[in-house]
Amino acid sequence: MDGSKPEVTNTQGESAKNGRGERRRRSEAAGTEVRYFLPKPGSSAEKPELGRETANEAEALVEAFRKDQPFFTVGVWKAVTENEDGIPRIVREVVKRT
Repeated sequence: MDGSKPEVTNTQGESAKNGRGERRRRSEAAGTEVRYFLPKPGSSAEKPELGRETANEAEALVEAFRKDQPFFTVGVWKAVTENEDGIPRIVREVVKRT
């Protein structure tokens, strides 16, 4: 060990800046409404089951830290058709909570 800190990377292999990954910014830019859930008892990353929904990311982080468990994020989309130059395509559209 040379005493230097390991470089933190996001899922695309790029360096994370000031602790904020690119995924969060992309979701916000795309208008995706992200929801945060704690796992049900007995749930795992291999077999995720959503438990209680938290009000925001900060609450999910605190609860997950206190209980030494992961938390899950969910973006809700629906499939819609779009015509571009007479060519139909199926695309995703954000589902907003009411």
